[in-house]
Amino acid sequence: MVKKVDRKKFVRYKEGAEIYSMGLTKFQELAKQANAIYKVDKLVLVNCDIFEQYLESFRVSE
Repeated sequence: MVKKVDRKKFVRYKEGAEIYSMGLTKFQELAKQANAIYKVDKLVLVNCDIFEQYLESFRVSE
């Protein structure tokens, strides 16, 4: 039986870049293109569900 890992729905830029193994600037750019950004005053969060759905559009099928 595979245990499902609990993950956050919202992350900050730094944490998201680490989770998706990419640079901070690239993560910020892609998150904005995906319209996955939420701003609360000076706090910026990225919705991982929306981000991952956008990321799937870059999938290469060979």
